[in-house]
Amino acid sequence: MQPVIHARGLHKAYGSTIALDRVDFDLMPGRILGLIGPNGAGKTTLLKAILGLAPAQGELSVLGLNPRKERTKLLEQVSFIADTAILPRWLKVSEALSYLQGVHPRFSRDRAETFLRRTEIRTDSLVRQLSKGMLTQLHLALVMAIDSQLLVLDEPTLGLDILYRKQFYSALLEDYFDENKTILVTTHQVEEIENLLTDVVFIKNGKFCLNMPMEDLHQQFTEVRVTNDRMIPADAPQPIHTRPILGGKAMIFENADRSFLSTLGDIKTPNLADLFVAKIQGGRTDA
Repeated sequence: MQPVIHARGLHKAYGSTIALDRVDFDLMPGRILGLIGPNGAGKTTLLKAILGLAPAQGELSVLGLNPRKERTKLLEQVSFIADTAILPRWLKVSEALSYLQGVHPRFSRDRAETFLRRTEIRTDSLVRQLSKGMLTQLHLALVMAIDSQLLVLDEPTLGLDILYRKQFYSALLEDYFDENKTILVTTHQVEEIENLLTDVVFIKNGKFCLNMPMEDLHQQFTEVRVTNDRMIPADAPQPIHTRPILGGKAMIFENADRSFLSTLGDIKTPNLADLFVAKIQGGRTDA
């Protein structure tokens, strides 16, 4: 099976600043990958390379195409939702539907209108009359009506309240995603996408510090809730991160013996947000 995205030695520098540091990865069809990193980590640079918006050194193919040289073909099969509104404010919703119907060979107006009927968006409304949440719903309706193989989401729910964020991801799973589609999403709201992901990448300073299927996290990482009287033996396996909790510490270990860790306290697989802090920040925190 051919990867949807195939990258080897992907490198990008802006003067002396390295944005991507020889990145290798494959994203297979039917997966949902979360690309997570702090500001300035290289996420946007990687997305621009994948979408053919900026050149990068190394080997990169998306759906078997060169993103820079075959961008027109690529964009027939790839959809993108950014964190900022991109529709003209003077445009009517109906005009947006008509425009896409006329220019995109894979767009289904019926499907877009079916989704919009579940919202409060009227087709005679102007874009400038829509709230940020409604505008995001409109973007999603337009994208879901395109039979794309790859959907790239860059902070798609930034600035939305929790209700709109829940609705967005629910619609994405129920009305769009299937085994023939692949999703790449970047977000800082790690907790909200954790249960959606099949794969996760942590990126820092242009390098991947974690790249694995979600189902494999429990094999490599363990969190232990250690009471104060067990601190000395708990330090022996060298936790990669420690944070204070009521009555003790929560420690995250990598590739440690779970049978031994279970003697120190209650064990579990760390949630994605805590694991992200452990891998990106490392060490201990009193926060």
